[in-house]
Amino acid sequence: MPRRGSPWRSFALLFLSVLFFVAPLVVVLAQTTAPPSVRPPGGAAVGEPEQPPPVNILPEESRSDIWRKIRRGERGTVSIPNPLASQLVQSEGENWRTVRQGPYRAYAGWFLVLVVVLLAVFFILRGRVRVEQGFSGIRIPRFGFFERFVHWTTAISFIVLGLTGLNMLYGRELLMPLLGKARFAELTMWGKLAHNYLAFAFMLGIALIFLQWVWFNLPNRYDIQWLLRGGGLFGGGHPHARKFNAGQKLVFWIVVLGGTSLSLSGLELLFPYQFSFFADTFSVLNAWFGTELPTELSPIQEQQLALVWHGVVGVFMIAVIIAHIYIGTLGMEGAFDAMWSGEVDLNWAREHHDLWVEELEAKGRVAQPAE
Repeated sequence: MPRRGSPWRSFALLFLSVLFFVAPLVVVLAQTTAPPSVRPPGGAAVGEPEQPPPVNILPEESRSDIWRKIRRGERGTVSIPNPLASQLVQSEGENWRTVRQGPYRAYAGWFLVLVVVLLAVFFILRGRVRVEQGFSGIRIPRFGFFERFVHWTTAISFIVLGLTGLNMLYGRELLMPLLGKARFAELTMWGKLAHNYLAFAFMLGIALIFLQWVWFNLPNRYDIQWLLRGGGLFGGGHPHARKFNAGQKLVFWIVVLGGTSLSLSGLELLFPYQFSFFADTFSVLNAWFGTELPTELSPIQEQQLALVWHGVVGVFMIAVIIAHIYIGTLGMEGAFDAMWSGEVDLNWAREHHDLWVEELEAKGRVAQPAE
């Protein structure tokens, strides 16, 4: 009979996953500004000759045309090193601010609340999914050490990223009244640093998750049956499944594709004005589907789109991971062992992944119960 995983080995796995992120984060910000020159109202500063009032050399119609172009975001020329200064007005910023401070934050918050409420109602109505035959006492290996290390690395980094991101969205209203301005500012500063640095651990985890599990998450004919029966909620009994069922495959692809999109938009925010992901994406969509999405985006428009998209995808993935955590802990008996000790009970495996167990038995990797 395979040896039951030691809790100390599992604790060491979790500790190493956390330790992977610990790095010195030291940021020193020093900024000095020169005091503004004192100029008497309506006159010149001391020692300066009086200047004649400005003369308008442009007719009213020309001035209106120039202002209209400025309001549309037309750019001029500048002699300073910063080319972004050539755009005086970016009118879309008003629309972006209205969206971000209004429906963007409101809908995201209510969406997360709705997900938690639905999970609570489901748990009250359905209860915990038990092992119908009871635990057999026979343990079989499900995930190796490296697989679990990659999982916990990605999971811990995403939890930190999610919490610090939600703090930037709602912390001013929810946390600052409780902590005070000074403590909230310090918490947010360190949270922003953690968000920036742990993003790279999350990106690495997404890449490793894809490489080690993609072959197990390709769709097959059993997935349709699993989805039609709601993973066993309808039709009685558990549907057939290999190592990963259709629900786990959906989570896998959401994490991989959503995490990739989240990472790209995050890079655009982390290194501002260096990428044009949205203009490039819109160009491809226009070519493939005949759409008319804007492709000539200013650097500031790119940043605004990246910020909104980063938040929308982030909130959606937070909701998915909340459901994933629920199923792996409170919602299903015996599921947490797979990622904690790397072993699962034989009866649990037969009920949820019967085809996978048959493959292991054919290879002689499952101990038979004693007579």
